[in-house]
Amino acid sequence: MTPSKPDSSPVDHLRFHRPHAHLAPTFGTDAFALRAEAFARFFGTPMFLGAQTLVVVLWVVLNMSGVTHFDVYPFILLNLAFSLQSAYAAPLILLAQTRQAARDKAQSEADAQHREALAVANSERQAQAAKNTAQLLELLEQNTRLTEMTKNLTERIESLTSELHQHMRDNPQR
Repeated sequence: MTPSKPDSSPVDHLRFHRPHAHLAPTFGTDAFALRAEAFARFFGTPMFLGAQTLVVVLWVVLNMSGVTHFDVYPFILLNLAFSLQSAYAAPLILLAQTRQAARDKAQSEADAQHREALAVANSERQAQAAKNTAQLLELLEQNTRLTEMTKNLTERIESLTSELHQHMRDNPQR
């Protein structure tokens, strides 16, 4: 039995994830798609909420204090800006969530395939270990039998040698 050499080729740890690589960018890979995804991700950040709050406060203070009058109370232009923002934000966010759900599902499936492959490989290793253990036990039994045979033969040789010496002493030079 010759020991098998371990496979020296590198293991592709992402082999189960590669079929789902097309799902990585939410809106595609062109410049517009990347900016759209970045914009959708930016909507829920504290930085966005803080900046929006600051703009609204400045808008209201400037128009209420009389510094400027481009949008007087009831702030129709501000309301229009919020409507425009929500008209673009909602679909972008929903699209990002839908695609993220698709990516999460694909990732989960790839992980399940990987776990299944690991389980199969583990079962194969356990079966090989059981086979090797059985072979080792058989070799140990054969070794024990050979050791007993060697002991018996050694005792028999010692006995015959003693008999021969005894015979030579009892019958010198016949």
